[in-house]
Amino acid sequence: MSQSARKLHLNAFLFGTGHHEASWRLPGAAPEKNTEFSHIRAIAQTAERGLLDSLFLADGYEGRANKLEPFTLLSALAAATKRIGLIATVGTTYNEPFHVARKFASLDHISKGRAGWNIVTGAGAAAPNFSREEHPEHSERYETAEEFVEIVKRLWDSWEDDAIVNDKVGGIHIDNSKVHDINFQGDRYKVRGPLNIARPPQGYPVLVQAGSSETGRSFAARFAEVIFTAQQSLGEAQTFYADVKSRLAGYGRRPDELIIMPGISPILAETEAEARDIEDELFRLIDLDGAVRRLSERLGLELSASRIDEPLSVEAARRTEQVNGNKSRHQLVLDLIERERLTLRQLINRLAGARGHFTFTGTPLQLADTLEAWFRQGGADGFNVMPQVYPGGLELFVDRVVPELQNRGLFRTEYEGTTLRDNLGLNRPANVRYAADDHSQREVGA
Repeated sequence: MSQSARKLHLNAFLFGTGHHEASWRLPGAAPEKNTEFSHIRAIAQTAERGLLDSLFLADGYEGRANKLEPFTLLSALAAATKRIGLIATVGTTYNEPFHVARKFASLDHISKGRAGWNIVTGAGAAAPNFSREEHPEHSERYETAEEFVEIVKRLWDSWEDDAIVNDKVGGIHIDNSKVHDINFQGDRYKVRGPLNIARPPQGYPVLVQAGSSETGRSFAARFAEVIFTAQQSLGEAQTFYADVKSRLAGYGRRPDELIIMPGISPILAETEAEARDIEDELFRLIDLDGAVRRLSERLGLELSASRIDEPLSVEAARRTEQVNGNKSRHQLVLDLIERERLTLRQLINRLAGARGHFTFTGTPLQLADTLEAWFRQGGADGFNVMPQVYPGGLELFVDRVVPELQNRGLFRTEYEGTTLRDNLGLNRPANVRYAADDHSQREVGA
């Protein structure tokens, strides 16, 4: 595809009152609506009005987040929207492949082909909630995830596309010769199959991945069709983009088979000064003691609020290889401290906006300039839009940034199709496991 014909992709990352940790304290915020479906539905419909590719729900099994379970919420949103994709995070460490395959197939059928799976290996704090004393080690989690995803794909393929016959005259409901046991036996799982629901409309729901560690990049190059990533600058984004795209050939894949979408977390207003005022108010509302405590735990340092305006040093900080969690995000924080010589207050403010994603404060026109630069200069295929304040931040993005991107020929003016794959420009995967089989001698039964 020529550079002029390329269109960028946009995802809306749903996140309570906004991605800034203090957004819930703003006078106009309504944190009590975080579990109110009508409120979330309105946000989803705003994103669809802006022709965004998808909505994304992060999820985990720990903490005090007070958020709805993603399959329940996205199934309800499927009935309230028509074209926008619906992406849910589901971890591989604390689930079973059969359950995950069934749930995503169901969501894809309910939404008529708009489901996506954000594949994560899970957070360590969840272990005690699943009768486990320890979180598996990083490399072990990814080895498990590789087997897990392979099983899920085989279960989706266990029904051929034309397995459902519904021949009332002949009395044939399902062609049983086109529904297959998968008989998978690996190092960690043993799964017979078949799945108990027909192959999803998209073949596979779109496979999304968010890890940026060395292991995560290789995993993405093998399995992912979309990557959500956190990069702090255009230069870092370009390096990540080139690296991951270069790995695809090793798995027989083309660069256009993987869409890379860095996070962008904006504060928008009609003037830059107004946007800075909003930013300053959010900074004032940060719980500094809580932020210092969390950073102390993350970095393995004894930080003190009394030294809030002194430069930080990472010499004694926990190294990335010692982390059994999100290694790439930990390294991002270390790099940020070293590169920009930040004080503790400055680091807290930088991370408060979007937990390490690129933050932006300014006007819609300035944001469009930034998105265009990253897109045209090899840093992104699109963006994971993370407004620091919901719902107003998304409304401004849809009403002011999207039209500007359309005027520049960078974004669609209508949806390309009805499925998430259609709108992302991704092919529907063929069921190659069984496409070449000779069905002529198979017994057909109800």
